[in-house]
Amino acid sequence: MSSEPGLQGGSRIVCPVDFGKQGRQAGYARAPLSRNNSGWGTVEIPVISLANGTGPTVLLTAGVHGDEYEGQVALSRLAQTLDPGEVQGRVIILPCVNVAAALADARLSPIDGWDINRCFPGDPRGSFTPMLAHFLDSVVLPHADVSVDLHTAGHSFDAALSTNMHYAADAAVRKRTLAAAAAFGAPFNVVFSGVDEGATFTSCAERRGILSLGTELGGWGRVNIDGVRIAERGVRNILGHFGVIEDAPDTVRPGGGGGTRHMMVRSAEAYTFAPRDGLFEPLHRAGAAVEAGQPAGYLHNPEDLGTAPVPLHYASGGVLWMAAGPGRARRGDAVAVVMEDYADDW
Repeated sequence: MSSEPGLQGGSRIVCPVDFGKQGRQAGYARAPLSRNNSGWGTVEIPVISLANGTGPTVLLTAGVHGDEYEGQVALSRLAQTLDPGEVQGRVIILPCVNVAAALADARLSPIDGWDINRCFPGDPRGSFTPMLAHFLDSVVLPHADVSVDLHTAGHSFDAALSTNMHYAADAAVRKRTLAAAAAFGAPFNVVFSGVDEGATFTSCAERRGILSLGTELGGWGRVNIDGVRIAERGVRNILGHFGVIEDAPDTVRPGGGGGTRHMMVRSAEAYTFAPRDGLFEPLHRAGAAVEAGQPAGYLHNPEDLGTAPVPLHYASGGVLWMAAGPGRARRGDAVAVVMEDYADDW
């Protein structure tokens, strides 16, 4: 470990927040970024810690992808309004993890072109994004008992408003995580297997034995009004569920009713991929009920007069979790993801 103040865990990123200290602390972790016009340049990453008494530590993160906004709004507001006196334990908030990507309105870092959520546990001597991933894994995560990482579908999709989790082989962990998802109170919770999941922040948390929950609270490159509201309520629900604040979780939805519908995505058949480049015309919105064999949409090539639209079909039935985002799809892009009711027989 370096003797430089604030340097921890072998990270090159200097963090002024002492996670062992009581009270409210707010500061900027400084990630080095040497540029042509600033040899000692840094990127400042906001970090807030609120600690009081004894209890679990809940880590709340947003902005891992810069074009996913609802969590950034919700956690910025929580960081400004949560009173340390309400807390029994500790709340660590990183409302805008990937600052450079957020300022560029982009999923990938404009610094090195990496997707941070595909390069964990990172590399302290790597380029900027692996260095940032290593900081999260080695400096921040070891303090957490519970991790809630707020995502949306960004520009890639529109998502049915949901929490999500990996299937945990340990039945006790699985039960605790499903209960946490229900306490968060989104309309859906999705137990899923995705593409390249081993390199995500969620997988890093799980490897450290931390209860890990994610979200998908909107998409299409906009701020979803309901997504922000669900995120704001959900993070306070999580704090209440784990006894960090006294509030009891509120899971009643506007207009009455409540409860989270547990779903799953466990098969490759849940995904519909574009077989070639084209303009994808979807036929259903996120949250719609769909059937196996039903047309999902059409892939057009309007620039080519001789090419007829290609119909794409759902391979499995259920509820549309991810509906197509950008109009243009490239060969191999997922254009739809279908979830089905959860069965504990993974």
